[in-house]
Amino acid sequence: MHTKRPYHVEDAEKYCLEDDLVNMEVLDEDTIIHQLQKRYVDLLIYTYVGDILIALNPFQNLSIYSPQFSRLYHGVKRASNPPHIFASADAAYQCMVTFSKDQCIVISGESGSGKTESAHLIVQHLTFLGKADNQTLREKILQVNSLVEAFGNACTAINDNSSRFGKYLEMMFTPTGAVMGARISEYLLEKSRVIKQAVGEKNFHIFYYIYAGLYHQKKLSEFRLPEEKPPRYLADETGRVMHDITSKESYRRQFEAIQHCFRIIGFTDKEVHSVYSILSGILNIGNIEFAAISSQHQTDKSEVPNAEALENAASVLCISPEELQEALTSHCVVTRGETIIRANTVDRASDVRDAMSKGLYGRLFSWIVNRINTLLQPDKNICTADDGMNVGILDIFGFENFQRNSFEQLCINIANEQIQYYFNQHVFALEQMEYQNEGIDATPVEYEDNRPLLDMFLQKPLGLLALLDEESRFPQATDQTLVDKFEDNLRCKYFWRPKGMELCFGIQHYAGKVLYDASGVLEKNRDTLPADVVVILRASENQLLQQLFSIPLTKTGNLAQTRARITAASRSLPPHFSSGRLKVDTLEVIRHPEETTNMKGQTMASYFRYSLMDLLSKMVVGQPHFVRCIKPNDDREALKFSTDKVRAQLRSTGILETVSIRQQGYSHRILFEEFVKRYYYLAFRAHQTPLASKESCIAILEKSRLDHWLLGKTKVFLKYYHVEQLNLLLREVIGRVVVLQAYAKGWLGARRYRRVREKREKGAVAIQSAWRGYDARRKFKKISNRRSEPAVHIHAGCPSDQSSDPQPTITGGRSGTAQGQFSSEPGDHKVLRGSGNHKSSPQAESSNGHAEASSTSPVTEKNWHSQAQSSSKGCDVFAGHSNKTCHAVPDCPGLSPSRGAPAKSDSENGLAQKQRTPRRRCQEPKMLSSPEDTMYYNQLNGTLEYQGSKRKPRKLGQIKVLDGEDEYYKSLSPVDSIPEEDNSVHPFFFSSSSKGASFAQH
Repeated sequence: MHTKRPYHVEDAEKYCLEDDLVNMEVLDEDTIIHQLQKRYVDLLIYTYVGDILIALNPFQNLSIYSPQFSRLYHGVKRASNPPHIFASADAAYQCMVTFSKDQCIVISGESGSGKTESAHLIVQHLTFLGKADNQTLREKILQVNSLVEAFGNACTAINDNSSRFGKYLEMMFTPTGAVMGARISEYLLEKSRVIKQAVGEKNFHIFYYIYAGLYHQKKLSEFRLPEEKPPRYLADETGRVMHDITSKESYRRQFEAIQHCFRIIGFTDKEVHSVYSILSGILNIGNIEFAAISSQHQTDKSEVPNAEALENAASVLCISPEELQEALTSHCVVTRGETIIRANTVDRASDVRDAMSKGLYGRLFSWIVNRINTLLQPDKNICTADDGMNVGILDIFGFENFQRNSFEQLCINIANEQIQYYFNQHVFALEQMEYQNEGIDATPVEYEDNRPLLDMFLQKPLGLLALLDEESRFPQATDQTLVDKFEDNLRCKYFWRPKGMELCFGIQHYAGKVLYDASGVLEKNRDTLPADVVVILRASENQLLQQLFSIPLTKTGNLAQTRARITAASRSLPPHFSSGRLKVDTLEVIRHPEETTNMKGQTMASYFRYSLMDLLSKMVVGQPHFVRCIKPNDDREALKFSTDKVRAQLRSTGILETVSIRQQGYSHRILFEEFVKRYYYLAFRAHQTPLASKESCIAILEKSRLDHWLLGKTKVFLKYYHVEQLNLLLREVIGRVVVLQAYAKGWLGARRYRRVREKREKGAVAIQSAWRGYDARRKFKKISNRRSEPAVHIHAGCPSDQSSDPQPTITGGRSGTAQGQFSSEPGDHKVLRGSGNHKSSPQAESSNGHAEASSTSPVTEKNWHSQAQSSSKGCDVFAGHSNKTCHAVPDCPGLSPSRGAPAKSDSENGLAQKQRTPRRRCQEPKMLSSPEDTMYYNQLNGTLEYQGSKRKPRKLGQIKVLDGEDEYYKSLSPVDSIPEEDNSVHPFFFSSSSKGASFAQH
């Protein structure tokens, strides 16, 4: 669906004139010419004749081909915009996508009418319509025409950029309409232009481009090209060729553009250098001259007097100059197994030289086309060529009538006769034949049928081309005998022979009478390339040159797409060229597959015949679209409209008859089955399958509100605008379906998104829950492991000699290095948290009523218990949470009542009590210093029972070993209230006095 609003042309008042000649009330030749002239003055160069486009060459640049206009002519109704070449391209593209059928756009007209530029614009718009993700591919396709035309176009007397070959460009699209590749078919290159041009004409563009480019790059000497005197193949009668090459900026810019085309399309630097070398070799070959020498047995032997041009050509082509000279000045003939070497005359040597140049250029051009096709072939990962669809664009040389017309003009005009016949068949003959077969009452339209003229050219054995081939097989035949044979066998109104002109004959073409000169026609038709030349070129060190002469030719005269197998024998030289090489039989070289090296090979006429057949076979596959180009004047001036010139072209192309048949006739004839299958959405529901009957077709047509349609026996007859209206209605219906599908897919997508989001949220909660559980268990295990280690180290003991042992330094509470830690020296044992399992405890000694930390090894708890009982009469040792009553002795000398620190003064004790932070449960040691505390813990120890505890009853006074795994103590120790960083444990407090000692454990 295209939801963007269409563009509007600013100068809308200019387009108020009649755009379609079919809508004219008065239909005659003068009215049509007046209408075309009026539009041409307003720079409206395009006009419709039904579904056919007439294009007048403006001979100036117009600003109606920008991307804005490309968007303007994209999938809209044709009547919504003025006539345009983009509209014809869009019509072909929409038909291809809608009907999944190949299309063909035929561009016809005289030379200089603008066919090549029209083909450029069609390719530009089709590339825009079939936009693919591959930007590089689109750039390559746009560069193809420029590159091929540089090698195949030339300046003629009536056109500065005349196509000297036939080009059929096929753009390949995927089933969805995206461009995926391109392929070029080239026909009938005018190779004779390489060696000779008529007065006022030039050689192919590429020679001037590379000469100027190499001159500015100062590389002429590298390719052995002269800087002062132009090569013979480029010289003209004005003598200004070198001045134009060196001074014209356009030539240099074109050379840079050609280099850019090579690079964009994908040619390697080595291939481009080989192309330049072959083109330079052709120019150097043209400079080789021959002179006659007399010998003892033969007086017409030729030689090369100036060896410089020969050496230059051999050097650029990477072959031996001696072998090249032998191939040019002699030839070998094989008779009954024996090889006979014969010398060439000067004329024969010149013909061989020119044939070699034409063969080199023709094969090089064909190789470039094949290479382009290889680089632009569709990607197999995207779509195969069989699955895709094509839009073919035919850009062929236009009808020509010069002052002197030769064999080339004859072939060009025959090809245009064939194109005109194709147009007549589709526009007139087939349509009227359908009326008769389907029982439709329609007025027949008279038109000029050129079928008899084509039969005179192409039929066998007495057609003009067949007679030409027959005469070419006779070695003694001349151009005079050829014209006599034409006069004796071609007895019809289309052929005549003018009086007083021996080597001329005339043909009455659809576009007018043309007089042809028969001089040199036989030699051009033979187009023989001696086997000796083929062999030495196959032996070149230039790989591209080897390839050009090793691949066989097809029936159309082009290089085959697949590379032929090159045997060692085919690369070898004949015996008289051996010079140290292996000798081989020359017959093996001559019998090379499809190689035209003998008189029985293919001729230019046979190539031409097969080319026409191949071209028509491509055109008839697709649905045709016609663009008729008109040349408004012969002077190539803008805004100049020559009435007589335009009238002659309208008559020859049958425009008047075309307007008439488009008014009265039905250009679209569709079978019932195809019509119902294509348009049943307009009148039936999507799930219905209507029958392919008249009733179904009538229902569709009435539902679409169309008029002036007819139904035959098996087909629906529609005018050209009916199909457009049906396609727009169908597109509207499909657009509604797309909207419904979009909403349904959006709702399904939203529901699917909600489900996925809910599932992800649940998953996130599950993951978070599992992680938090895992993290809590990990932390708990850490704490449990710390408690399972020796938790309390008691440093106790009284020194026997108070004067000899130093007073221990006891640190407790928050004033030490760690909370709940005391030591006498840095290396002493630390007292850890006391709620763990006590595996060992320090030895306790008493001396002078002071508790002293001993540095000796710890003793077991049993020994500690016995020593504690014997150290003082009134000393009661209590384990934490035991069944015994804990007595606190606040006035124990030398220790703090609450922290076990050394005794302080009253003021210091009062200040410490004021600054003491609130105690958290299970973190600060509780001193049993009051009767209330004693009573509370007695009740707690007497009444608290842990369910499921496996503790065994203890005897009175038995010390409880603090087992870290004891579930009872775990239940009394809340984990969350103990900070992880607090690794210290409050020590036991031990006091010894005359009355007893108090012991508290946390």
